[in-house]
Amino acid sequence: MGGIRRVLPNMVREVTDVGLLEGQMALVTGIANKRSIGWGIAKAFDREGATLAVTYQSPRLKENLDRLLPELSRPPLVFPLDVTDSESLKELRDVLTREWGRLHTLVHSIAHANTEDLSGRFLDTEREGYLMALDISAYSLTALTRELHALLVAAGGGSVLTMTYQGSVRVIPNYNVMGVAKAALESSVRYLAWDLGKDRIRVNAVSAGPIKTLAASGVKGISDALHAIEERAPIPEKISPDDVGNAAAFLASDWARHITGHVLYVDSGFHIMGF
Repeated sequence: MGGIRRVLPNMVREVTDVGLLEGQMALVTGIANKRSIGWGIAKAFDREGATLAVTYQSPRLKENLDRLLPELSRPPLVFPLDVTDSESLKELRDVLTREWGRLHTLVHSIAHANTEDLSGRFLDTEREGYLMALDISAYSLTALTRELHALLVAAGGGSVLTMTYQGSVRVIPNYNVMGVAKAALESSVRYLAWDLGKDRIRVNAVSAGPIKTLAASGVKGISDALHAIEERAPIPEKISPDDVGNAAAFLASDWARHITGHVLYVDSGFHIMGF
């Protein structure tokens, strides 16, 4: 595969074209279309040699997925997944157990909130919308990891990755309940890292800068956030799903084998700014 050329561990100046993730079995969730962060990750994992499985949430999104998959070097396994349905999670576990028997990397790239909760005041969030956002965007990481835990153990350990955003630690106008959900998600990363470290399973999050994904398009004012990166970030460049994919490939690789419970910012340095 066209992987990163790397120096061998004994420091002999030889190189190889073996991908960072060669031999890995990886599950990538949350691909909605070509602008999805999940798609950027799937492409990076494919480039680095991983064997992929991907999921879709609805028949409409499967149509989008079917148009994208021919771009990969080899066809992945494809499954439906509804993270709010315990039976759907178990069915995914059973199929992966039957097909692979092990799993090296789980990518959780799933979030959702009601559109009306992503504008105006957080104060006006209703209980139903609050619980739904926390269920899909945060609890689903724990539920999915629990169901696939035995497969990660069978692989001798591995990596669990999720996607977050700076709205978890800063007030981003209109991000509202999703910021609260991302805060819960990041806390979940730390507790899962503690629980699973003894199994050599690492749990990390990537906090990407604003990207105009399908999910982000529901947040009022996303265009202002995109412009802010170019105007105020140390590196005045927007972030792409491919940038996130490259960071995720690193975290999934053996090069990151002692990194866990961490939030890696891929945002051109915007998170360090105080104005």
